[in-house]
Amino acid sequence: MQVIDILKETGALLQGHFLLSSGRHSNQYVQCAKLMMYPEKTQIVLNVVAQKLKSIAFDIIIGPALGGIIPAYELARLTGKSCLYTERENDLMTLRRGFELFPEQRVVICEDVITTGKSSMEVAEVIASFGAKTVALACIVDRSAEPINLPVYSAIKMEMETYEKENCPLCRQNISYVKPGTRKSIL
Repeated sequence: MQVIDILKETGALLQGHFLLSSGRHSNQYVQCAKLMMYPEKTQIVLNVVAQKLKSIAFDIIIGPALGGIIPAYELARLTGKSCLYTERENDLMTLRRGFELFPEQRVVICEDVITTGKSSMEVAEVIASFGAKTVALACIVDRSAEPINLPVYSAIKMEMETYEKENCPLCRQNISYVKPGTRKSIL
């Protein structure tokens, strides 16, 4: 079964009018929490990423809370690596709960969906502050349109249309939007 089929089957691939955390609008959204309701399907999807990661050397996986915790944990399980997660404290990503990194550790950042890479880059700053090195990004869905300065290993690459609010055809049709993500939107 292909990744896109699993996303559809689990209800993770949504159609409608969505406000993204970037402030842009879209007619599609991937709600990976719907996929992660099914551990066996999540394992199948993240095994695609684990197979791709065999080509690089790394020591540990870090996922940003909230959306990156489960995929990072599952990817760590599949690759035999340790798993940490960052979380926001006073709106800044940080390692808490006694988590540590050490100089020269090679780190993969794992998220559910990468769009702009903003959360990943915040995590990369935390990693660098410990003297460790981010070597790659991993995710279930890569929907980035702009280049990111690190290699991205994903289960699926999806191109989704996004619109500035002023040019959104869904807004012009007076279709209400929903804000499904956890990050505050830039309005």
